[in-house]
Amino acid sequence: MKFVDEAIIRVEAGDGGAGCVSFRREKFIPKGGPDGGDGGDGGSVYLIGDSGLNTLVDFRHQRMHRAERGRSGMGRNMTGRSGEDLIIPVPVGTRVMDQDTGEPIGEVLHEAERLLVARGGFHGIGNARYKSSTNRTPRQSTPGTAGERRTLALELILLADVGLLGLPNAGKSSLIQRISSARPKVADYPFTTLYPNLGVVRVSERRHFVMADIPGLIAGASEGAGLGIRFLKHLERTRLLLHLVDIAPLPDTPSPAEQVRTIERELAAFERDLSGRERWLVLNKIDLLDDAALAEARDQLLQSLDWSGPLFCISTVSGAGLADLTAALMQHLERLSVPPAEATAETASGAEDTWHPLD
Repeated sequence: MKFVDEAIIRVEAGDGGAGCVSFRREKFIPKGGPDGGDGGDGGSVYLIGDSGLNTLVDFRHQRMHRAERGRSGMGRNMTGRSGEDLIIPVPVGTRVMDQDTGEPIGEVLHEAERLLVARGGFHGIGNARYKSSTNRTPRQSTPGTAGERRTLALELILLADVGLLGLPNAGKSSLIQRISSARPKVADYPFTTLYPNLGVVRVSERRHFVMADIPGLIAGASEGAGLGIRFLKHLERTRLLLHLVDIAPLPDTPSPAEQVRTIERELAAFERDLSGRERWLVLNKIDLLDDAALAEARDQLLQSLDWSGPLFCISTVSGAGLADLTAALMQHLERLSVPPAEATAETASGAEDTWHPLD
């Protein structure tokens, strides 16, 4: 299925039904009085989260969505039937904005979560509601109000705990394929990944996290080079970024330090703030270097960047370092999920971390 993360749709809620003007007319009951019923409310339009969907491609084919209008009232004080609400399934992680005004309407972040995007019209009033001691034959009623009509901009932003960054061929797809159930395309040429991929990394039976892989960035991506930075939005909701670096680049290709600086420049140019997100460095392809060459390349990189954050050395081919990396990620994410009061109590009790970045 084609991955589509943006779509424009039109939603129209149902109009309210009109009130009825009617008078009771039965044998032996002269001047029975007004008995016009109210109309029914118009149906509203809701978006509902569906974890079985992972793309907005269906909205490229069906752009118009209408809820049912309310029926008009009838005589004998019969109220018109209300219109059925329209429920539209969308992928979890969908952000909704009004296309015409730019107003944010809301987000659908959980399974079965409902978001009202167009409210149905209010029902009209029948003449039975206007009768009084001084107005025994009211002939007035009200029409139902119109339902809301909107053009919506839908934007799918994947929900993941960890996001992968790096230049093309840094090994992001190989990493997510090696440690999760995701099966992205992997090849020895740039831009193998053309759309984001999600993978569930299972550390144990009840401990797991979600990792997102996006197409690689290159210098000038913020100006449209390569696939641009349009997929960076899928990292907005991640809690941690893994920055993969090819520690053994081919001749005439950027050095590891320049690879890192290139990504940092593109992050800074991104309109949403990702440059301040917590980021770990992961040096990949260590199987191509011996211990001495790896130590020299790592030290040179750290000195060039003045890097003081976590750093890991891995090989997606041999599997070296992957167990340490996934264990560290799991423990870090669990620590972020602990409420501040519990975290303070844990620290006071003398609990210590059980992992350390590789030296």
